[in-house]
Amino acid sequence: MPKPQPLHVDTPKVILVGVACWVVMLVVTLLVPALHTGERDWWPWTCVAGAVLGLMGWAYVRRGRGNAEAA
Repeated sequence: MPKPQPLHVDTPKVILVGVACWVVMLVVTLLVPALHTGERDWWPWTCVAGAVLGLMGWAYVRRGRGNAEAA
């Protein structure tokens, strides 16, 4: 039985969808007071961290593989 070929995925687009999800959740947590007050005051910062790290990952992926491309 032949091995299946790897599925081609548009990785930058997938990362941007994830970043968009983090941004949507940030807006939701800021609009609903119960989600960012009291013991949940760290929730918006989690969304910010997710969005920032996602953008950093997107920039890394968009940059390319660098020297590993020829390997």
